[in-house]
Amino acid sequence: MKRVTKLCLAISLGLTGVSAQAADLVLGVPSWPSAGVTSNVIKIVLEENLGLDVGMQSGTNPIIWEAMDRGSMQLHPEVWLPNQQNLYQKYVVENGTVVKNQHSVEAKQGLCITKEMSDKYDIKSIYDLTDPDKSALLDSDGDGEGEIWAGEPGAASTTVEIIRAKSYGYDQTMKLVQVDIPVNFASLDAAVQAKKPYVFSCYTPHYIFALYDIVFLTEPKHNDATWKTVQPTDDPDWLAKSNADSGWPVTYVQMHYAKSLEKDQPEAAEILKNFAITSDIMSEWSYSVVVDKKSPADVAAEWVKNNQDIVNAWLGL
Repeated sequence: MKRVTKLCLAISLGLTGVSAQAADLVLGVPSWPSAGVTSNVIKIVLEENLGLDVGMQSGTNPIIWEAMDRGSMQLHPEVWLPNQQNLYQKYVVENGTVVKNQHSVEAKQGLCITKEMSDKYDIKSIYDLTDPDKSALLDSDGDGEGEIWAGEPGAASTTVEIIRAKSYGYDQTMKLVQVDIPVNFASLDAAVQAKKPYVFSCYTPHYIFALYDIVFLTEPKHNDATWKTVQPTDDPDWLAKSNADSGWPVTYVQMHYAKSLEKDQPEAAEILKNFAITSDIMSEWSYSVVVDKKSPADVAAEWVKNNQDIVNAWLGL
């Protein structure tokens, strides 16, 4: 394999200096920190080892999936399943235009609170959110009704959290707030500093568990027989037709890429097929971006430099 040194440190979360038209392939970049690092790592590896011109383009999950289907993007760095099951079904199963990398990172999803506030106010179970007295403790705007951060607007997981609130019944006692991730974590930090309880949608792996002492609210084990989540893009009557009165199923994070790469850039496709990281690596990347305030490009460059043994495994060396 020809090795070409063409490392560009000036990589951003948006388009790089290589235009989508001129690039050999374009990597999608979702909004969360670890995904930005993942795409930057892949860019560096492909450019250094294959001599490819690699562009990058930020986008939402549906946009990146549709672009992979059309061939205008070639990578989604971190697909969360079953969160994006409807997109997986359409583009991997039905259209056959997208391929799933088989090396997954296991994740856990639910609702979280700091351990200190959980112990102090006895907010330990998801059913505690249906208690009006405990709901009032989570009120930040003085209207007597508590708030929960359900997730980012438009995210598939946010839709599921709305379904879960209806299914458990705490949609009657709590307001589900949908704001961008940085706003949520600013609210969490403010609540921690003020020693007030704050409940939010959460998942591991994530840097937030290293930053604060966070615990999941307990809830029944996932019941596949009663779990049915429909996305608004699939049915206008999605909420009425959905139910999720148990914990999330085990979630997996996996890279997906355009199947056309197997023909157009087979060496690149082989690297993406071999790509594998751990949950600790994902958390480390997020922590470096959010807490240490490093750019995803700098985190990626440093990581590739210090982990050539892992990169070599992707290269089949």
